[in-house]
Amino acid sequence: MYTTDLTVAAVIELDGRYLLVEETAMGKRVFSQPSGHIEAGESPEQAVVRETLEETGCTVECGELIGVYLWIHPQTRQQFLRITYAATFIDCDDNASLDDGIISVRWAKLAEMESRESMMRTPAIMRSVRDYESGQRQSDELFTGMLPLQQNVHQVLAKADLV
Repeated sequence: MYTTDLTVAAVIELDGRYLLVEETAMGKRVFSQPSGHIEAGESPEQAVVRETLEETGCTVECGELIGVYLWIHPQTRQQFLRITYAATFIDCDDNASLDDGIISVRWAKLAEMESRESMMRTPAIMRSVRDYESGQRQSDELFTGMLPLQQNVHQVLAKADLV
């Protein structure tokens, strides 16, 4: 039986560029959005703000829900359920200590991201950026009655888009 890894992520756009982290995952250098797990007692929105700060040193304000995405790793069959929000950039501390595994913080235009699509950690990254660009947003009521989400993963899965 495969478990589902529940995470949050942020699409942060500033002047036509998107905030990315360069990191090492499964022995490979990859790019991802600021993302991570929801801690006990934390809302998904709070997790987005915390994870972005920990991974990039940047302060953001969590905005609208873009979507919920399910990606199944083709080799391991591990399921990754990603709840992705738009977030507004506030500022960045270039001297902040970043999470282990983070190589660098980068801003990239969509065209640059597309040219490096094979280096994205999961297909959910490009899908969520494209959904953001198209104006797609989900209702805030998507998770009504499901908190804490960690205990209701099966309900969240039912609302996910497969990527």
